[in-house]
Amino acid sequence: MHRTTRIKITELNPHLMCVLCGGYFIDATTIIECLHSFCKMCIVRYLETSKYCPICDVQVHKTKPLLNIRSDKTLQDIVYKLVPGLFKNEMKRRRDFYADHPLDASNGTNEDRGEVADEEKRIITDDEIISLSIEFFDPTRMGLGPEGKQVKEQLANKRYLQCPAAMTVMHLRKFLRSKMDIPNSYQVDVMYEDEPLKDYYTLMDIAYIYTWRRNGPLPLKYRVRPSCKKMKVSHSEQDGQNSTGRSGPESDSASDKARSPTGAPSTSSSLPSPATATQSPRPLQTTHGNNNVNGTSITAPPTPGRSFTQFPSGNSGTNKPRKVALNGSSSG
Repeated sequence: MHRTTRIKITELNPHLMCVLCGGYFIDATTIIECLHSFCKMCIVRYLETSKYCPICDVQVHKTKPLLNIRSDKTLQDIVYKLVPGLFKNEMKRRRDFYADHPLDASNGTNEDRGEVADEEKRIITDDEIISLSIEFFDPTRMGLGPEGKQVKEQLANKRYLQCPAAMTVMHLRKFLRSKMDIPNSYQVDVMYEDEPLKDYYTLMDIAYIYTWRRNGPLPLKYRVRPSCKKMKVSHSEQDGQNSTGRSGPESDSASDKARSPTGAPSTSSSLPSPATATQSPRPLQTTHGNNNVNGTSITAPPTPGRSFTQFPSGNSGTNKPRKVALNGSSSG
């Protein structure tokens, strides 16, 4: 089974921090020759006195190294989303700077002047309050445009909540279970559209994964279904009962075999011994006593395991058995 491991932000620090200033990237800028990234202010100042990369010593440019650096918006967005409060603090610092230097505020974009709010940048912090809507998941309405009465029913069934961005799906499931008195024999799933969400997802994760643009409450759904664990237990119990019912006659027949003298197993081993497997049936014993041949009384040799009884064939008028020895001689 696939397992997801959550890592700490400190384990990603080597990929999010500038080696020149030791802080997180601000206006991340990448050298196109070696793809190493730095803060824009840090790398511009460094290249004023050097034409080589501060990490790998690759020559950036022979005469104008500033021509071979590029702004990395993607990396900067990742840093802002991973480091809590970094974007808000940076925007505040820029507003304070341009408040003290109003003449320099004429140049640059709104982000350069710190006039971009978190909502416009789609940056969500852990302590931010997120509005969400929760309703029952009805697969029959998927892909159908509700009209009239169905719209009123949907609005009546929706519930609206305000929760911290750090709240997980597991907390929301527990809230639904306690609010609706759902027994433990049923499983509650929280969904975005028709996709179940992981328990460790936070509301901030859901907003980033599904590109929620704050144009309304975060739309979530839920469904209630029988618990898989209970179903597995019931199936195993049924299999056990079926196996017991099937093994009942077999066990009875086995006990009958154990009580019969021919089917008694050996006490020394569960496997049959070679002597038992090759033993020939015991010959029938006659009560005629000794036989007389030419006036001489002979007795059959006492080797019951190596002789067998042979009955005469045909209608000879007599049914007296006679014994045949292995050396070819007969008596009868």
